Amino acid sequence: MAWKFQDGIPLTVQISDRLRKDILRGEYRAGEDFPTVRQIAADAAVNPNTVQKALVILEDEGLLITLGTAGRTVTDDTEKIAEARERVSLSFVAGVVKEARLLGISEDALLQMIKEEIGK
Repeated sequence: MAWKFQDGIPLTVQISDRLRKDILRGEYRAGEDFPTVRQIAADAAVNPNTVQKALVILEDEGLLITLGTAGRTVTDDTEKIAEARERVSLSFVAGVVKEARLLGISEDALLQMIKEEIGK
């Protein structure tokens, strides 16, 4: 998938968000080798130092494990991955609810919209 970046959001944040979601979706499986900094930087057309900073974020969250000079792997701790998936999902839902409130959408109307969208 092509990399697209938004103005006003630090690249490090955008890269870590994208890679986190890729891990949580299973694009990179638990225990699997993770692409190198250079591979990701080339694919995203960004500086390797920016990618390195993004990967440190994912390491701090426990999603990636550094193997020294042997690279990185996705954690094999499936519980940690499930916890991260839950955290990201709750954050997403909180954002939707906040936006709905700002737009004056009632709880019932929001739930109805969600049900209709799921039914498509």
